[in-house]
Amino acid sequence: MLQISPISDLRNYTEVLNEVDTFGRVYLTRNGRGAYAIMTIEEAEELDRLKAAYAVVSELKKSEERGHREGWISDKEIREDMGI
Repeated sequence: MLQISPISDLRNYTEVLNEVDTFGRVYLTRNGRGAYAIMTIEEAEELDRLKAAYAVVSELKKSEERGHREGWISDKEIREDMGI
């Protein structure tokens, strides 16, 4: 369930933190607009892992498109360039 609270609820931060444990994330508003999200360390770490994985997949997709557009380098050419 989505938990949205005004930032003024942080006056009683213990209660807000209990909601983070219960609902997974609490979104805080300032002047009626979304401003912050409070989440557990585990959820933040998982989000970081997902962002990193997305960045890798995105770069691989760009590389694949470039290979199709400009041509591929053979493993022999790579070994020669690396001096192997």
